[in-house]
Amino acid sequence: MKHARASAVLLFLSNCFYLFGGTTETLVEPGRSDFNPPRFEFAIESAYLLGAINAPASYEIGAEFLTGRIRWGVVDRDTWLRGYNQFYVSAMAEPIFRGIENYYFGFNLGFRYNFVPRGSRFVPYISGGVGGGWIDSHANITGGQGQDFTFNILSAAGISYIVNDHWKLDVGALYQHLSNGGQTDPNPSLNLFGPQAGLTYSF
Repeated sequence: MKHARASAVLLFLSNCFYLFGGTTETLVEPGRSDFNPPRFEFAIESAYLLGAINAPASYEIGAEFLTGRIRWGVVDRDTWLRGYNQFYVSAMAEPIFRGIENYYFGFNLGFRYNFVPRGSRFVPYISGGVGGGWIDSHANITGGQGQDFTFNILSAAGISYIVNDHWKLDVGALYQHLSNGGQTDPNPSLNLFGPQAGLTYSF
């Protein structure tokens, strides 16, 4: 009799726990989190540029950049366009090793697109931007820049190697155009090409 009562009580309690204890937790597939590019980056970049395309003189320039980037748009599709866009701001300091002038200081604003293949540490990129700056012009010398204030156009393509969650190494090629936009006559302008390397910290 005691065993029957104990069994009835246990059965009653089990039913109560089942009815009032809530439903069994259902596992929900988490949202896609496998592709979460860094929101902010800071980079130190260097380039060695040579004058080309009817350069007014033989130019060799060392270009140094401090660049901040912010993520602006992500493409998470299984195509070759998978990647993310960035808006960047660069501060430029360029000693002129060979040429008429001696230095150029400026800034550049632009965009960079990073192509991110699945499962790869290598991330190809392209970038481009415009800006302005100051060069120690020598208008009295044939081929020299006509005034100190000079615009710049930058275009680059290369590849990043992801070392870990915070650090990347970049190598690529850079094109730079310097011109005062026709504010003086003549306006010889400069077209420069060369290799570029950089170190990026992501956070």
